[in-house]
Amino acid sequence: MYKLIKIFTLTFFSFLLQYSPVFPFEEKIKIGLLVPLSGDNKEIGQQIIKSTRIALKDINSKNIEIIPKDTKSNPNQTIKSANELKEMGIKIVIGPVFYKSLEYLDEVEDIIFVSLTNKNVNLPKNIISAGVNATSQLNTIKKFIDMNDIKKTIFLTPELNYEVEIKKAIKDSKIKIFKHHLYDTEPTKLTAQIEKITNYKIRKQNLLDEIKRVENSELIDKEQQLEKLKKRYTIGNVNFDSVVISDFDESLKSVITSLLYTDVSPKNKFIITFNQWFDESLLKEKTIQPIYYPSINRTNLKNFEKIFFNEFKEYPNYLSLLSYDLVGLLYYLSLDNELKNIDKIFKKKNSFKGKIGIFNIKDNKINHKLNFYQVNNGKLIEIF
Repeated sequence: MYKLIKIFTLTFFSFLLQYSPVFPFEEKIKIGLLVPLSGDNKEIGQQIIKSTRIALKDINSKNIEIIPKDTKSNPNQTIKSANELKEMGIKIVIGPVFYKSLEYLDEVEDIIFVSLTNKNVNLPKNIISAGVNATSQLNTIKKFIDMNDIKKTIFLTPELNYEVEIKKAIKDSKIKIFKHHLYDTEPTKLTAQIEKITNYKIRKQNLLDEIKRVENSELIDKEQQLEKLKKRYTIGNVNFDSVVISDFDESLKSVITSLLYTDVSPKNKFIITFNQWFDESLLKEKTIQPIYYPSINRTNLKNFEKIFFNEFKEYPNYLSLLSYDLVGLLYYLSLDNELKNIDKIFKKKNSFKGKIGIFNIKDNKINHKLNFYQVNNGKLIEIF
């Protein structure tokens, strides 16, 4: 059976050369945009609007219009703004940004919301999650694990509000894990839990027993052996080859530091984590390197940052790059389809290549094909 897989590169110049001569619609393509324009997250909303302006400039067509509305990062304001867009005849909306803003949007009929959230558990049928979700990340991590013939992987997840999302992603990605541990982010409790997971006390006691045995022996090289033993922290290996840590920022560093304390070194075991968005502070933490993680295409991100800075004299947040791609995606889809039927497009299997990288659409879900990076010796290295 012939399967149509559309590969669309959001390089708008070549795209417009191909499609601009014939435009099948006389009416404008109107796309709603639900972002926080006031309140604590207004800067995020403003940057997303700026990114859509860059997208419109690149598309260079009078047949597309972006209509922004404020969510105030509040579900009540979000549904109010969504209904205003509906009254204007809008059929497709980019946004909202945050998962909590989706709460009442299932009440708004005949509109598809392409949200920037990366959560996809219990989403209403009219919501499509476009963020870099956990399944996309685990699909990439699984590829790395298979490439390196890693046999035993343990999973560490903080006891926060996204553990259900992680468990679903583990199931959907079909990644094989040896054990899945939930941990408390409070430092003292965390250290105690990591000690238990790594059998630290037993391994520490093994070392003390061996030192005592050698001290009581009549070995010819007793002093040399004691000297070597006293440089060690434990004796005995842990029962895993790699650790996947679904954490970020200082909490992530605390987990890796706890592993180091229990004599589990990144130099001997693969320490893999989730998308860190190229956190430069990790480059400085050489004692916890190497670290591996999936993320979007860094070269494309840097190029977009340059364009954004030249235009607005500021650097964009990562949601801006995603917003740019979504404008191009919806514009492209509208060329061959009426926007009122666009929900059917998101149920089909399609692949698109944007600045953020390749992303696949199927069954009202967007998954991203990510790159994989290593942080080692203060440098960021692309693995694939």
